[in-house]
Amino acid sequence: MLTYSSSADTVKERRRLTSAQIIILGFSGVILLGALLLTLPLSSREGTATFFGDALFTATSAVCVTGLVVRDTATYWSTFGQGVILFLIQIGGMGVITVAASFAILSGRKISLMQRNTMQEALSAPSLGGIVRLTGFAVKATLLFELLGAAAMAPVFCRDFGAKGLWMALFHSVSAFCNAGFDLMGVRERFSSLTAYAVQPVVNVTVMLLIITGGIGFLTWDDLRTNRWHWHKYRMQTKVILTSTAVLLVVPAVYFFFREFAALPLRKRVWLSLFQAVTPRTAGFNTTDLTSLSEPGGYITMALMLVGGAPGSTAGGMKTTTLAVLLATAAATFRRRDYAAFFGRRVDVDTVRNAATIFLMYIVLFFGGALAISMLEGLPMYQCLFETASAIGTVGLTLGVTPGLGAPSRLILIGLMFFGRVGGLTLIFAALSGAKKTGSKLPQEKITVG
Repeated sequence: MLTYSSSADTVKERRRLTSAQIIILGFSGVILLGALLLTLPLSSREGTATFFGDALFTATSAVCVTGLVVRDTATYWSTFGQGVILFLIQIGGMGVITVAASFAILSGRKISLMQRNTMQEALSAPSLGGIVRLTGFAVKATLLFELLGAAAMAPVFCRDFGAKGLWMALFHSVSAFCNAGFDLMGVRERFSSLTAYAVQPVVNVTVMLLIITGGIGFLTWDDLRTNRWHWHKYRMQTKVILTSTAVLLVVPAVYFFFREFAALPLRKRVWLSLFQAVTPRTAGFNTTDLTSLSEPGGYITMALMLVGGAPGSTAGGMKTTTLAVLLATAAATFRRRDYAAFFGRRVDVDTVRNAATIFLMYIVLFFGGALAISMLEGLPMYQCLFETASAIGTVGLTLGVTPGLGAPSRLILIGLMFFGRVGGLTLIFAALSGAKKTGSKLPQEKITVG
């Protein structure tokens, strides 16, 4: 009897889903549900059923907080359809697991160890300790920032659109904080994003602050709340995120100011430069015609889209910390040091290995996806690279190519969006959950690189 029980427990253990698999299934389930809702006649303005492929693309883009669209959000979807999209954006921004956990916490249910592990992975938290409190903080902070953003933009949108401005303020606030990039400005001009508000201070400042706030991550905000202005008390990760975010905002803004928008009046030049530096951080809004950028400006935007935001945030991309670790490792190699370090703290080898793996995966998929779309559609490689960077970085900026793509190319972008939101390592860990670690090692032999 004891032997049988042990065997049954072993089988049960093997069948248990890992945290990575739960996260992937959660995102997949929400995407499928959203796609089915968007196919309903109730979701379109014309009251006709929407082609499932278009609905699937829109749902994936919303849940993966990307913003690439094949149908203009304002003119094609009804209020119900827009509500479904906003709901998907909210779930995708906070994370499927975070939303599910918040309902469990509110209902008073006890959170199991397995559930805590999943919550930890979903929020990229360093430890299990305080994960329930951190989840509650993430939900409260999200709702607070989104309501403040909506309140700030409401007077401007109500002035321009009447009572409907309240809905538009809320929609754009949630979309900005979740770094989604969906907009309702198609009522002015289809696919126009925020170009009509290029020099409007309230909309510009509010949207940029929401993008940055959502993009630096809940762990960072929790650290800032706990330690206030005491820089030396911050975790190393918080310091790296804040520093890298500042650099990735200031340097591109200076470039755009002196190069891309140099011919414009000073006021417009300042606003466009600031916004164009912020929005590639996986936000997807634009206040200028992106086709007017020079190729160097386009490639800089692509690089910013690939980097994305911080771990445990509403942003996608390979993350600012990944880039920082790779640069620190390169600096350590140049100085002939044994390890990378930040602010007097050493970075462990596993982190460096993960960063290199993530970087390689993003680059391969970024170029591979663009190459495939270019061959399928007969489009210039530059345009395809821009679209795939936007998809895998979950940004949503576009050169206008996406709406005209065929089904195979759209499937490629869907895959890239899903990869960019869920994360490469999560997908690998989910697929290789049954792989066993071994204590043995192969014989070592040196190989020359560089």
